[in-house]
Amino acid sequence: MTVIGLDDTDSRTLGMCTTYLATLVAEAIESQGGTVERRLLVRLNPAVEHKTRGNAALAIHTDLPAGVAFDVARDELDRWAIIDDDRTSPGLVVAPGSADTISTAVETFARDAVRDFHEVDDAVELASKSGFLTEGWHGGRGRIGALAAIGAWAAFDEWTYEHISYREFHRCGTPRDVDLDSVFEAADAGYPDAWDTVDHGEGEAVCVPNAPGPILHGIRGDDPDVVRDVAEAIDSEPVDWAATFLTNQGSDAHLRDGTLGALRDGRAYRVTGTVAAEPETRTGGHVFFDLETDDARVTMAAFEPTKRFRDRVRSLRVGDRLTVCGEVSDGTLKLEKFAVRELVQTEPATPTCPDCDRTMKSAGRNQGYRCRECGTDAPGKVERPIERDLELGWYEVPPCARRHIAKPLVRGGFDAPTHPER
Repeated sequence: MTVIGLDDTDSRTLGMCTTYLATLVAEAIESQGGTVERRLLVRLNPAVEHKTRGNAALAIHTDLPAGVAFDVARDELDRWAIIDDDRTSPGLVVAPGSADTISTAVETFARDAVRDFHEVDDAVELASKSGFLTEGWHGGRGRIGALAAIGAWAAFDEWTYEHISYREFHRCGTPRDVDLDSVFEAADAGYPDAWDTVDHGEGEAVCVPNAPGPILHGIRGDDPDVVRDVAEAIDSEPVDWAATFLTNQGSDAHLRDGTLGALRDGRAYRVTGTVAAEPETRTGGHVFFDLETDDARVTMAAFEPTKRFRDRVRSLRVGDRLTVCGEVSDGTLKLEKFAVRELVQTEPATPTCPDCDRTMKSAGRNQGYRCRECGTDAPGKVERPIERDLELGWYEVPPCARRHIAKPLVRGGFDAPTHPER
């Protein structure tokens, strides 16, 4: 058994897609008489500065000898990888042996690549010590992701699926011809086993990208047969290639449990605290509020692209207790989802006269309230029930704003009731 890892072969402006190149590598392996056992699409830390879009690395598990697999993959990268973009820095790592027997060091490297940061030199050194074959182009930064992809099978237990359909390559850079009605019909038929295919609230086909690369559409879900069925039900321009990947998408693998006082930029956390300031909508439609604990106070943000999720945030009140999830950037946590643990159910109000039902007036500084008609008095304000637009449980950004690696509520497994978006 041999594991091939590759990363950073595409460009934001010039196209290509590492999943497409991995598909070409898989085809070349089979043309050499080899077998592809599985294909992994591994989402790494979404806060990495040099990512192209979703920061995906790819792994191919095959029965070709490591040397032959390395030559096959290197030939395909030489031919297809984008190296004319200064931001693109392809990398290839090939490991002899089974993906199940990867060393603890490589497994840890993979896990940390999803939640933290690595340097190229560290990846090259570990690959060398492990006896792996490596190649880098244009600096070879992609060797970080390639090595992480090799260790991913051992590092993660939770896997979902994505079935990707590719365009005829000469169409890249032109508008995609996909029938929107058929996408929504197929999405509804496959839901909830296939998720984040569309966004009903925004009327958007989330599965159809806007980038200039070769992907026509990608269907994500928990059942490989369902994601393939959804893809096949979509009316579109011709599909040239298609492949089904195992992936850590939709798993929340990037989140770590933390405390407000110990958050670091570039990492994603799950933390609990109490709303300390009323949500405020600022220029651009972004919504901010503060969350606090006894020893820390941090700003939370729901940015404009999260659309209707911002209405959930605006419904929060000082004193609500939340668990929030998101990435920290410049000291602000960018919300991906939150759970309401406790809701403020009352607010201070001026008392009402029990005799005439009129609102009392202040009797003077620190003297309570008095009814001017009846002479009845009260020592201070009373607690009045308030209506809330929120319930206990989890709320999430809509599919159009969801990160690839973030777990949709419809997948289940959460510790409170859920209010899924679709």
